Amino acid sequence: MLRKVSRPIALMIAAATLVPLAGCATSKNKGDTKYVARDVDTLYNAAKERLDRHQYKLAAALFDEVERQHPYSVWARRAQLMSAFSYYLARQYTESIASAQRFISIHPGNRDAPYALYLIAIDYYEQIQDVTRDQKLTQNALDALNELIRRYPDSRYAADARVKVDLVNDHLAGKEMEIGRFYQRRGDWLASVVRFRTVVDKYDTTSHTPEALMRLTESYLELGVPQEAERAAAVLGANYPGSKWYQHSYELLRKKGISAS
Repeated sequence: MLRKVSRPIALMIAAATLVPLAGCATSKNKGDTKYVARDVDTLYNAAKERLDRHQYKLAAALFDEVERQHPYSVWARRAQLMSAFSYYLARQYTESIASAQRFISIHPGNRDAPYALYLIAIDYYEQIQDVTRDQKLTQNALDALNELIRRYPDSRYAADARVKVDLVNDHLAGKEMEIGRFYQRRGDWLASVVRFRTVVDKYDTTSHTPEALMRLTESYLELGVPQEAERAAAVLGANYPGSKWYQHSYELLRKKGISAS
């Protein structure tokens, strides 16, 4: 499973958006989210109070209410983003993604748009499952991270996004390896070749590449195409000469009377 994003860092990133309305007292009785017409000052500060008290679901509902009751207020835009952030902290990722996407669609040129897109990526990233599970959310995380890097390459979030892209690619490569090994156990060597070739061709910078090349050597030998096995082992030896995977490939070829050089 991937290393999760640090929530204290996320809190620090979002701190700039947690600005209360000037000259407005906060009431402890404003957490009720049923519809009651209230001025924007009261609603926003009630939402902020709930956020400060770690009542994230209530905070999100109140920020939504700011937008609903005062859609043309300058604070509606801020409340929209804070709703997405509050849902994220509550681990209600679907709602967080929807709020952040709505913010981007309405305010694509806003200075906080990079953060909204980063939040979408993190929402997906924190839902990534281990490699034995479906990887749709992993692919969604990768797509969102790449979109952030493409659209806002110089933003403060792009550097972290690039690190996470590497981690996500490694995870996706791990999924291909898991399926490829499954096919090997079944003796479905052609299907295993397809999976291991995907790792070598698409995820060649990940930690799984050496094993993928060794598994290709195994699969090609079982398929009766020693030339391809020799080629895979040669690539492995050229790039990872000291690895255990090369040593294993070398022994496999030696037993077949084939040179790995």
